[in-house]
Amino acid sequence: MAKELKAIVKINIAAGKATPAPPIGPSLAPHGLNISDFCQRFNEATRAMGDCTVPAEVKIYQDRTFEFRIKTPLTSELIKKALGIPKGSSEPNKKKVGTITKAQLREIAEKKLPDLNTKDLEQAIKIVAGTAKNMGINVEE
Repeated sequence: MAKELKAIVKINIAAGKATPAPPIGPSLAPHGLNISDFCQRFNEATRAMGDCTVPAEVKIYQDRTFEFRIKTPLTSELIKKALGIPKGSSEPNKKKVGTITKAQLREIAEKKLPDLNTKDLEQAIKIVAGTAKNMGINVEE
């Protein structure tokens, strides 16, 4: 018989740096989860990912066991790394902070493809380009 699902918690955590402190502790503790066990398992699974912020989906069951699925790093993080910028623009329509090439868009879209709502690479490139434009980054045509 399958375990009864209690909750699904979505959380963004720096890879390899999970601690019981906020935001992890307060979001998982109400469900009775062993937070230190989660942090240890998460850190082991993401240690090789560098310093990216990684989204995770934690499924918590009635018997207080859990499973988590690590997704690909945030699109904005991948764009910032590709361009070597600290952050996006505070006014994306007025101030531009950089330019991204089609090759960089393709590379990021290939990394993000498993977590996007499309299986078509060209559509994934358009999704990544939209994120870049919202960050105040020009997209090279």
